Amino acid sequence: MFDELKKYKTNDHFFVMKNSALEKVCNAPKTSSGIYLVFALKKGRIELVYIGSSGKIQNDGSIKNREVGLYDRIVNGHQFGNIPRKISWLNKINEEGMDGLDVYWYNTFNNKTKDIPAFVEAVIIQRHFDIYNKLPDWNIEF
Repeated sequence: MFDELKKYKTNDHFFVMKNSALEKVCNAPKTSSGIYLVFALKKGRIELVYIGSSGKIQNDGSIKNREVGLYDRIVNGHQFGNIPRKISWLNKINEEGMDGLDVYWYNTFNNKTKDIPAFVEAVIIQRHFDIYNKLPDWNIEF
C-alpha cells in the first residue's frame, strides 16, 4: 500500500485477536525505533485504523528509544482515554465488533537507514490523507 515502506528491511507483523495478550503476541523489537500501522480485521474487510511511531532524534544525531523500544510504544503506549494499548486495543476490538488487528512495524532508524520515525509517520499519514481525505479512524489529529 505504501511504497515508501519497502526500503525498511527490518520489519514484521503480528495479529491481535479478541483473546490475545498484546504483550505476548507483539514481536516488535525492544531495542529500536520506527513506525507501526494498525489494520482492523472486520467481516472479511481490512482497514488501516492507526499510524504511530516511536523514537526521538537527539541534537547530536543519535536516536532516543523508549525504554523497551518500539515494542514498549505498541504495548504500553496510552490510547483511548489514557489507557495502555494492551488494554485499550482489546476493548476496541470488542466494542467495534472486530475479528482482530494486524499490526505491521518497521525499523526506520538503524545502521543502514537513518529515517526519523516521526518523519516517516508523517509521510505515511500524508499518503493516507491524499487517498481518503481524512486521517485513519484512530488517529485523532496530526
